[in-house]
Amino acid sequence: MPKINNLTGATFGKLTVLEKTAERDGRYIVWNCRCTCGNEVHVSSKKLQRGTVISCGCDGSVTRKRGAPYEDITGKRFGDLTAIRRAESVNGKTMWLCRCDCGNEIVAEKQALKTGRIISCGCKKTGQRGRVFKDITGQRFGRLTAIEPTKRRDCKGSVFWKCRCDCGGETEVTEDSLRTGNTVSCGCRKQEIQENIRDNLTFVDGTCIDYLRSRKSRSDNKSGFRGVYRIGDKYRVNIGFQSKRYYLGTYDNYEEAVSVRQDAEKELHERYIKLYDWWSERARSDPDWAEEHPFTFQVEVKDKEVYTTSPLFQAANM
Repeated sequence: MPKINNLTGATFGKLTVLEKTAERDGRYIVWNCRCTCGNEVHVSSKKLQRGTVISCGCDGSVTRKRGAPYEDITGKRFGDLTAIRRAESVNGKTMWLCRCDCGNEIVAEKQALKTGRIISCGCKKTGQRGRVFKDITGQRFGRLTAIEPTKRRDCKGSVFWKCRCDCGGETEVTEDSLRTGNTVSCGCRKQEIQENIRDNLTFVDGTCIDYLRSRKSRSDNKSGFRGVYRIGDKYRVNIGFQSKRYYLGTYDNYEEAVSVRQDAEKELHERYIKLYDWWSERARSDPDWAEEHPFTFQVEVKDKEVYTTSPLFQAANM
């Protein structure tokens, strides 16, 4: 958490800080400020201290990236829409909850409202650059058939349609998602794909053999090596196996932490694959032997080191 400074009374450009609010912009305090023009806006301490916001926007001044995000447009009209209150930002864009003259409410981007790109909830034609309500009743999109429109709209004004899937399920999808092909089923297609993928993989006691064979050294965390996590100025090492996670210690040196993780992989993952390949090959040629000698593999961590055991090690010359 950044150091909290009392900015009350401080001046930043045309803004004078009045008081701290209960809002937060990420980790930063949001302050209520008065502009020299008389308007009041909410601005985070980060934007004030960095000079990103220096007015309420009355003089056309903008932030370095996206303009003055805290401009208060409450009560202002944009076509058939009236801004009610600011909503949660989306991908860094300032969003406002608006009420349409037809009674529907939508969340729209402030910039789209000010430029006239969105001037209604989508309930009717909104102008040359606006959205047009189109009747797609009965039309098919993948496995989905559009049944009827709902009163819901997304932030772009696209209508949510009630759709029936070929599997019998029903769902609500925006017209945009239907037309672009982003949604083609109620979710059953995704489930079928996932089941087909799983059927083509080899799982033993919850462990995917194919994953262990194809794993690559990838940067999936801040340290840059799988299973090694940077915590402050130290490096924590874990290794996962059969839905369990084993703690292998915390180290001052990154190279040492990576070495510990690699040694654990050789003892655990590589030894597991080698034993399974040997066992499965023999099981194919002698099913009766396989029934008498099931595949087993145990893991134990002592003093931050991985130890593996199996009654099959001796027969496999491991």
